[in-house]
Amino acid sequence: MSELAKGTEVLTSGGIIGKITKVTEGSASIVIALNDTTEITINRNYIVAVLPKGSLKSL
Repeated sequence: MSELAKGTEVLTSGGIIGKITKVTEGSASIVIALNDTTEITINRNYIVAVLPKGSLKSL
């Protein structure tokens, strides 16, 4: 998915929803914020959907 950029809200294959906080070109990993204090690093291949902006606030 070429639209993966900082600030993009995404859904992973494991059902995790978060906001991308770091994308490194040439790397297979991205960092996703789950809330204000928790971030995880995952392989970008596990992103299954880009969510509409504002999706996290509606949860």
